[in-house]
Amino acid sequence: MKLVIGGAYQGKQSYASKTYNLTNPDWKDGQTCTIEDLKTAKAVHHFHSFIRRELDEGRSVQDLAETIWKENPHLLIVTNEVGYGIVPMEAKEREWREACGRVCTKLAAYADQVTRVCCGLGTRIK
Repeated sequence: MKLVIGGAYQGKQSYASKTYNLTNPDWKDGQTCTIEDLKTAKAVHHFHSFIRRELDEGRSVQDLAETIWKENPHLLIVTNEVGYGIVPMEAKEREWREACGRVCTKLAAYADQVTRVCCGLGTRIK
């Protein structure tokens, strides 16, 4: 598993596409994909949006990292870092922020490679 993280609009998907030689059909979008898609996909971007949808639909993400690891250990995941900055006032936003952090922490532990992208430049942190 590979995990690419970074701030919004920092060129994470472009970096990952070039680094891992992926084309457009290889990608699933976390804004629209299903858990079944994640089990078979080569790569997913907007993973943070997938977590938000799961929470909005009343589903737990507590075991999401384990499910992905067991079902698709070669998945490339691209996600925004959402835990920086001002803590949101809305409880639902804080729940999403915490869930993203917890799921991505588990994914990073499983991943053989974690890269942080800033301004289109990747720094390998694991």
